[in-house]
Amino acid sequence: MLTGSCLCGAVRFEVRAQFFDAGYCHCTRCQGRTGTGSSVNGLVGARHVAVVQGADAIHTWQPEGGYPKSFCGTCGAHLFSGVPGGDGRCGVRFGALDRDPGIAPTYRQWISSAPAWDPIPDDGLTRYPGGRPD
Repeated sequence: MLTGSCLCGAVRFEVRAQFFDAGYCHCTRCQGRTGTGSSVNGLVGARHVAVVQGADAIHTWQPEGGYPKSFCGTCGAHLFSGVPGGDGRCGVRFGALDRDPGIAPTYRQWISSAPAWDPIPDDGLTRYPGGRPD
């Protein structure tokens, strides 16, 4: 089991299964919410992610045509995409985890949106111009 939290500690969560995939996202939504050129996320069944503290501090934005994005309303730390404890899958922001997730990213998606000021390294990861196919 992995644990994680927001920056201020108001929200704590557990990931109760292994991630089945991980990757970098270079979409403009990830750029806007992180202030960086990409974000790194682990994918796991949503039913395996449990908020154990501070559920009332979580705010969620649902972009048109996209997964819900959840963050701490106190410190602004981004935590998930998808719905923890729900159906489907959940993307967990690696930066919110307390320790090594036990999986390394294997792909980069939305590279067509990567900003010129943050060049994508030649790291051998599979690249997708848009979203990674499910």
